[in-house]
Amino acid sequence: MPCLFFVEIDFQLNSHLTTLASIHKIHHTLHRLNLTEDVGQDSHPSACCSRAMPPRKKRRPSAGDDMSAKKSRQDSVFRKNETPQIREEETFSSKRCLEWFYEYAGCDDVVGPEGMEKFCEDIGVEPENVVMLVLAWKLDAQSMGYFTLQEWLRGMGSLQCDSTERLRNSLDYLRSVLNDSTSFKLIYRYAFDFAREKDQRSLDLNTAKCMLGLLLGKTWPLFPVFNQFLEQSKYKVINKDQWCNVLEFSRTINLDLSNYDEDGAWPVLLDEFVEWYKERQMS
Repeated sequence: MPCLFFVEIDFQLNSHLTTLASIHKIHHTLHRLNLTEDVGQDSHPSACCSRAMPPRKKRRPSAGDDMSAKKSRQDSVFRKNETPQIREEETFSSKRCLEWFYEYAGCDDVVGPEGMEKFCEDIGVEPENVVMLVLAWKLDAQSMGYFTLQEWLRGMGSLQCDSTERLRNSLDYLRSVLNDSTSFKLIYRYAFDFAREKDQRSLDLNTAKCMLGLLLGKTWPLFPVFNQFLEQSKYKVINKDQWCNVLEFSRTINLDLSNYDEDGAWPVLLDEFVEWYKERQMS
């Protein structure tokens, strides 16, 4: 029986020695890899340091601190909940723009006359309003009364409009574009190709008068007189050179035509208008 007792003690002793050897080996490996801590420095602070650095007392938060912390947490939660919603509303969506297009195009890839009528009604603009011409210019639409899918997505994307409400909010901007002389000239030139029949190189006279009235009727005092001249003239169509020179004439020639040079490079159409107007003034 005593023999068994000593055997058991010897076994336990060997087990402890084996464990200590393993710990020593692990410590040696960590030390070699510079992963051990300075136990002497960190684990056993000196008594001097303990006396010199008394434990810090925790400061009780005041009522003001509690309120500030609570408000900060509430603001943080509010911002987390609010920001995605604002970003979603402000970001242009191609998907919404596409769905908006098919509200007027139906099953086709083009908004035709019927869809265009409903579109104008929804945004609160008459089809013959000049703002529709500016919108068509922004979309680079090629045919009057039609918006293709590609034109719609490109133009509405540049305007960042993907809904009726957003376009309504952009109407004042579209009107303001006409106040810029460079943009107005581009729109004026665009209007000629936009309004003409694609198999024709000129505008028929009635269409030309309507487009001139739309673009110059409110800004050129001589337009009513010029319109009367066109009605009684021999002309049936207006070509692009004549069209562009009418704008230049309206911008540079005095209302009494005193600075008009008959020997200048003006088209015959305008020479005849000046002659007709002066004869009318004299009679």
